[in-house]
Amino acid sequence: MALLEVNDLKTYFHTRSGVTRAVDGVSFSVERGETLGIVGESGSGKSVTGYSIMGLVPQPPGRIESGSAVFDGVDLLRCSPAQVRAIRGKRVSMIFQDPMTSLNPYLRVSTQLIEPLLIHEKISRMEALARALEMLEAVGIHDAAGRIHGYPHEFSGGMRQRVMIATALITRPALLIADEPTTALDVTVQAQILELIRTMQRELGMAVLFITHDLAVVAGLCTRVQVMYAGRIVESADTRTLFYAPKHPYTRALQASIPATQAKGADLRTIPGMPPDPSRPLAGCAFAPRCESAIASCSAGTVELAPIGPGHLQACARVQRGEI
Repeated sequence: MALLEVNDLKTYFHTRSGVTRAVDGVSFSVERGETLGIVGESGSGKSVTGYSIMGLVPQPPGRIESGSAVFDGVDLLRCSPAQVRAIRGKRVSMIFQDPMTSLNPYLRVSTQLIEPLLIHEKISRMEALARALEMLEAVGIHDAAGRIHGYPHEFSGGMRQRVMIATALITRPALLIADEPTTALDVTVQAQILELIRTMQRELGMAVLFITHDLAVVAGLCTRVQVMYAGRIVESADTRTLFYAPKHPYTRALQASIPATQAKGADLRTIPGMPPDPSRPLAGCAFAPRCESAIASCSAGTVELAPIGPGHLQACARVQRGEI
């Protein structure tokens, strides 16, 4: 049985200008100890998927319309507030996208680090502080003993990201949701943080749901990948298959736009057009207006994920019919 099983998750935002379908029928599973990547352009619904699982979607205007997120036998979308509080931050933790705004600037780092321990493990402040110090050292903070009582503004961006990772891992969760944890970091710090996540994963045996738009990161970290577009999953496969034999035109377009794969001095390839407005109903394939392989029939009907190989699913009607 999978550690996390998400089925037909739909999260909509109800605003004065209409209903925005941020996540529109997403299903996937995360096995114990594995790393599942979710990739896609900004606005594809990746982060909202993570927030929905954690119960952090603001309501209103957000609303989880349907679906389930069963974590170790407990549906996180339907359990009581007390059950959610017992699981969130203890057995399921999240690294948020922006360390600059995710840490409270008025509280010392030590206070923010020990809070999950005081809430979930009922240990003394001295014991919690000792654990926090060990975790800061584990994430590579130099002179951790001298810096643990500092404020967030006294840390660099990379160090604040490490503090966030330490806060997420200090309770030794079974599942870590990492929402673009390396955004805005230089490549050296990014490599260090990714290696830290790998190391902590091996030591704790935890599963990781890694949300990113960086395909290069996915290639080196994840075992399976879900590609999202316009609130839906359009392709799902193991990492090797997705990179060596992508089938959906959107996945191929994403890979073609990676700068490292293009000729030196040539114009960088981009995906033409813009993602669709999620507040408007989508007919047929959402990627059709931007797709080089689209035909008239692509803009009609509903295209569902269908298997095209062992563990490989995709949602392009023309690929399913063997036309491309």
